[in-house]
Amino acid sequence: MKRIQLGNTVFEGENDVYLIDGEATALVDTGVALPDVREELVDGLTEHGVAFADVDAVVLTHWHPDHAGLAGEVQAESGADVYVHEADAALVDGTETPLFADRDRQRETFERWGMPDADRERLTDFFDAVSADLSGRPADVTTFGDGDAIEAGGVELEALHLPGHTAGLSGFAFDPRTVPDHDPVAGADATEEVFTGDALLPKYTPNVGGADVRVEGALAAYAESLARVVERDFDAAHPGHRWRIDEPSRRAAAILDHHRHRTRRVIDVLDESGPATAWAVSAALFGSLEGIHVLHGPGEAFSHLDHLAAAGVVERDGTAYRLVEPEPDVDALFPTTPLDGLVDGSEDA
Repeated sequence: MKRIQLGNTVFEGENDVYLIDGEATALVDTGVALPDVREELVDGLTEHGVAFADVDAVVLTHWHPDHAGLAGEVQAESGADVYVHEADAALVDGTETPLFADRDRQRETFERWGMPDADRERLTDFFDAVSADLSGRPADVTTFGDGDAIEAGGVELEALHLPGHTAGLSGFAFDPRTVPDHDPVAGADATEEVFTGDALLPKYTPNVGGADVRVEGALAAYAESLARVVERDFDAAHPGHRWRIDEPSRRAAAILDHHRHRTRRVIDVLDESGPATAWAVSAALFGSLEGIHVLHGPGEAFSHLDHLAAAGVVERDGTAYRLVEPEPDVDALFPTTPLDGLVDGSEDA
């Protein structure tokens, strides 16, 4: 297995594409459909003696353009099967319009968050500037669900539905001993590793709430996904950005703890300021935002406010949220794991 790292100035950058070249040839994710990134992927594959036309399968962790954007181009040259979770399929095959190109959904979302008109215009201008190239060519997809087995490059991948960041985000568990040209991080003792896409990242915490506004109860869903990763106790994780994670359970537990800390900060903002919109809470948490973060900041704040509303800690009145339980048991709002209290996610908050 080889990791090919791609640039990406639109999102967080350092996208990882994984090449499995055994009995057949497969890619896990593809990178964004920008000309320079396409060239980087071509060059990276060429270094390993592979071209787009050689790819038999593309396995996508989720629909975001920086992971799925080039899937259609690879398929057009190779006839590869493109696999994606059923909840994200319509955004990869082109039958559903993503938020960055859907004016009606933008209007509804930004109103719900209480986003000022000037900032709405700033964000839609950003979308207009990048959206023409982002999603790339639609692909004919093969869908899967949680627990399904996918054969990719001669390796069996177990699909793990890990929603939150997107509705269909999935990881893929595998036995590293079956993967060509791959040295398990724990040597001969390693029996299970996982591709995690953006469900688990080594730096920064994956955005929840703004990254996919289709997800109902996004924070609750993501917290359960993190708890699932902790429980599986993988030997290593191969994320969608940056570098390998050697202790995935600890990283997942740290991100879960981060969300406990952030929830407490949201409660403090409402306690100090009184009723506030998701936009106002975002400003208190993150300050001024630029680019895609104008979407991600209030989306993250909304996911926490929505989680607190579901628990009866806050009440929503129009677009504003009012604190009704100023001292809730925040720990009780999240799933428990064996690592609770042993990791600290406060620095990520």
